Amino acid sequence: MSLKTWIAKKWAKFRYHQIQKIVSNPIENQQKLLFQLLNSAQNTQFGKKYQFSKIKTLQDYQKQVPISDYETLKPYILKIYEEGEKNVLWKGLPAYFAKTSGTTSGSKYIPLSHEMMRCQVKGARDALLCYIYHSQKPDFLNGKMIFLSGSPVLEKSPSGILTGRLSGISNHYVPAYLRTHQVPSYQTNCIEDWELKIQKIFEEVHHQDLRLISGIPPWVQMFFEYAENQTGKKPIEIWKNLQIFVQGGVDFSPYQPIFEKTLGKQVDIVEVFPASEGFIAIQDDYRKNDLLLMLDYGIFFEFIPLEEYGKPDAPRLTLSQVELGVNYALILTTNAGLWSYDIGDTIQFTSLKPFRIKVTGRVKHFLSAFGEHVIQSEVNQAIQHACEKTGAIVHEFTVAPFVSESVSYHEWFIEFEKKPENLAIFTKILDEKLQSLNIYFKDLRVGNILQTPKIQILQPYASREYMKSIGKLGGQNKFPRLTNNRKIADFLKNYILKD
Repeated sequence: MSLKTWIAKKWAKFRYHQIQKIVSNPIENQQKLLFQLLNSAQNTQFGKKYQFSKIKTLQDYQKQVPISDYETLKPYILKIYEEGEKNVLWKGLPAYFAKTSGTTSGSKYIPLSHEMMRCQVKGARDALLCYIYHSQKPDFLNGKMIFLSGSPVLEKSPSGILTGRLSGISNHYVPAYLRTHQVPSYQTNCIEDWELKIQKIFEEVHHQDLRLISGIPPWVQMFFEYAENQTGKKPIEIWKNLQIFVQGGVDFSPYQPIFEKTLGKQVDIVEVFPASEGFIAIQDDYRKNDLLLMLDYGIFFEFIPLEEYGKPDAPRLTLSQVELGVNYALILTTNAGLWSYDIGDTIQFTSLKPFRIKVTGRVKHFLSAFGEHVIQSEVNQAIQHACEKTGAIVHEFTVAPFVSESVSYHEWFIEFEKKPENLAIFTKILDEKLQSLNIYFKDLRVGNILQTPKIQILQPYASREYMKSIGKLGGQNKFPRLTNNRKIADFLKNYILKD
């Protein structure tokens, strides 16, 4: 055992027990954090407007400070981004702006304070330390590591604040003890063209001792496929010491069969839940399927039941009020100056002692053209169930409504890694599972308002062609699984496999 791995095991044990102590007293820790945040920002423009100095209770806070989203905070953000005003949402100026893609606002610029960046780094570090604690396998620290990310080249806002993708910004925070093991080179990491970047990364790492890879599943899979096409070997044959895959950003369940086929049982998979707005949760035990909500990353959490979402009097629940198995919209108050901010993600609690969650989708990613309100986790579960029953493997998919005067149904566009032997049986299983998960969908099916779903089998990599067409191939971008319109469907019609 090297000195590095010996230290890592000791550090992992210390930090793991520290985390357990923090999450064992969640209600008190959350309330204490809220008032620390309010105290820090009481002299900001936002804090003065909403009279932070007069807030004495949680009820005061929720009464005085409304739910916000990017459009709500945009006037404040532009004061910082364009004019460089200080003490607007948070004390001083942010260290960075994380640039993200918005559905209603175009590009969004999320402020990242120095405090928030420390928490972002802590989240990635804690995920690895918890893995080391449970696995007792720190040897990956002696090999090479790939962090598939956006370009680390940062631009400047009109007021001079550094701006870029969160993954690119985070690249500047890789600790010194890991940087000597990091691949690819800085020059390769700066390549914007994702397909070219994948090729160059493979050229650099092909003959190296790769032991860890992290990134969003579809883009890691793209890298593995390129490697297999170039060598005729599976990744675990190319890199025999590959030990850990750190992933997050999407529901992993539909990708799991592909990665099990690609990586076998040799590679451990660790999930994280980072966002530009804050690092939310980690898989503190890689052997479990849920994530531990992290309570010392500068985030105060609120939750709105999805069925109440969008109503003016929607309840704003805290950890003391949540229940198991309910879909909640996730609301964050952070040490970067986001106040009761709706990040657009939905979660369910899988445990209340400690608070563990699973990500169920996006608030705006649901299918309800007929009033069925099917959410992302439901279609993920349905297609995963159909695959398990038929032996099929799905690479990517999306669902859209088809409406006409004579017939209406859900149209599924699916890229299969391995097609089912009988598509009709696959469709029947998928349909029945979705009915069992969503009573509104079942009522529409039983009432014959919706016909049997129709499955369109796509050509390989059709989803990538769509992402390329909108300039979102690679990085942190995700292929939409659900839409209430035909925009993606109309594009994919050109990629349907002919009988």
